[in-house]
Amino acid sequence: MQRITRRQDFVAAAKAVSWSNPAFLLQARLRSDDGVPRVGFTCTKKLGNAVIRNRIKRRLREAARLGLASVVQKSFDYVVIGRSAAETSDFEILKSDLISAANRLHAKALPKTEAK
Repeated sequence: MQRITRRQDFVAAAKAVSWSNPAFLLQARLRSDDGVPRVGFTCTKKLGNAVIRNRIKRRLREAARLGLASVVQKSFDYVVIGRSAAETSDFEILKSDLISAANRLHAKALPKTEAK
């Protein structure tokens, strides 16, 4: 997985489908190219100072590295927006919530194929 670093990619993902959780908000956007999946992480200043925001992002990055690697799909951009519950929630629950959120977003974002 590659990292999303450009602001316009974060903005484009904000217009896509999303799934909310007490610990994070996951946004997934299906790109038009056939590239590798990309993941971006962000937290707002409302969560606290830089130490707290970085701790939340570190936990979410590691959960995504361990959990999302098995469910990400080509041509998708994922943006994980951290919330305050991500700082104290159990890591295994955080990881499983990321996996289930990604699976739900794939069902929403992918075009439905008609059965013949």
